[in-house]
Amino acid sequence: MTSKSDQSSTWADRTIAETYRADWGRLLSLLVARTRRLDLAEDALSEAFARATERWPTAGIPGNPAGWLYTTASRVVLGQLRSEAIHGRKARLLAVSTDWIQPTATGDIGDLDDERLAMVLLCCHPALHPAARSPLALRLVIGTTTEDIARLFVVSRATMAARITRAKKKIVAAGIPLSAPVGNELRTRLDDVCRTIYLAFTAGYAPASGPDLLRTELAGEAVELAAVLFRLVPDSPQVQALYGLLLLQHARRGARVANGRLITLAEQDRSLWRQDEIRTGTELIVDLPFGVGYTEELRLQGLIAVEHARASTAYDTHWPTIAALYARLETLTGSPIVRLNRAVAVGESEGPQAGLDVIDGLDDALANNHRLHAVRADLARRAGKTRLARTAYHAALELCTNEVEQRYLTHRLATLDPPNP
Repeated sequence: MTSKSDQSSTWADRTIAETYRADWGRLLSLLVARTRRLDLAEDALSEAFARATERWPTAGIPGNPAGWLYTTASRVVLGQLRSEAIHGRKARLLAVSTDWIQPTATGDIGDLDDERLAMVLLCCHPALHPAARSPLALRLVIGTTTEDIARLFVVSRATMAARITRAKKKIVAAGIPLSAPVGNELRTRLDDVCRTIYLAFTAGYAPASGPDLLRTELAGEAVELAAVLFRLVPDSPQVQALYGLLLLQHARRGARVANGRLITLAEQDRSLWRQDEIRTGTELIVDLPFGVGYTEELRLQGLIAVEHARASTAYDTHWPTIAALYARLETLTGSPIVRLNRAVAVGESEGPQAGLDVIDGLDDALANNHRLHAVRADLARRAGKTRLARTAYHAALELCTNEVEQRYLTHRLATLDPPNP
């Protein structure tokens, strides 16, 4: 029988984990906005979560968990600032903004949209190395784990951790301010900001590991940031493309998983798709003219999402159009992931063997990506190549660390035709 103390500990652990996923970026953004001390704020917030882990199982979960964490972290920062003042140290990121009021016991954290976007812009400052900008924003603003960020950028965890650490030190050492960009500064950073928001959205729909296939609240935060950015610069084509694309993809969230099981696009109940978001996203995308660079990448992805959204059933999907759009996107980006997606579309429009032909040559570029093997397995299955399908499913399972996807792949493997004697 589970004791009451064990139940309290379980509830506390669950609340802490949920608050971390939902509020880490919000809390850190507000702390940095109010204290101007990135170097202290991140450590203070980590300390607040550590104290919650120690105290909440016995003292009880506070009525406002995020507010408790913000208040605790703020007090830690204030203590550090007082210690610096006593020792006569000065930092180039100066102590506290003039309008900062120490949080009350209620821990009201207020509306954070502006602060979070300001943090994204800080992380995308041109003084930082381009390869570090989006990863730093994902870590600080969204709270994405270093491991997940490393997977998104196809580098080792150690490499990504070092990259993020150097960027944080650069911000502190150079005294880069957290403030609204002046003049055209916002527009000069839009590509990096849009790329960061889209990567955050992707992290919500493709977590590297754990029990969840979707982290809807994380993806939803990315959509909210895109909406804030669109309100600031509604005439920017890449922002319009980003916002439309995210709305179209996020509109399918209610149909992607059922009873802990992955539901493929072909199997999804399309009555669960959010039609209001689809209409808005479609209007934003189809009005865009041909673009260049990252704007065109987003526009092409948006047009692919429009094709999926306008099909009332999976059978009605016009796969030749989608395959052609992916071909244009691959030419523009050279991305192996885009080529993998094109293989799926070609497999639907021209047959599974044609899809397998497109995949040839991707093993080096996507050596540690389980989705390459999963796609190969499904195409081989449809082509009647059972031995290849079985080998590919096993390879995908060896690399996959997400529990929902593991169950899906295991089921697909188990339903293969038995091997010939």
